[in-house]
Amino acid sequence: MKFITLLGLIAGTLTTIAFIPQLVKVWRSKSAKDISLNTLVIFNTGVLLWLIYGIYLQAVPIIAANGLTLIFNSIIVWLKIRYE
Repeated sequence: MKFITLLGLIAGTLTTIAFIPQLVKVWRSKSAKDISLNTLVIFNTGVLLWLIYGIYLQAVPIIAANGLTLIFNSIIVWLKIRYE
């Protein structure tokens, strides 16, 4: 594996798992009142575009990181809507 690919996988892993504590907090507290829905929607749109870009480049680190981030943040959006 090339160093740059490994670097991309590590970066993607860190930025992706950064959202897990927020997801767990919203899930457990059943509250997302302090999270901006507009921010989540804008962020998810950006992540979706990164995912499309990664697919176009066939770049596994970009695809994996943004695919998982999109799933995690989409769950947060769903919980935000559900709990409000």
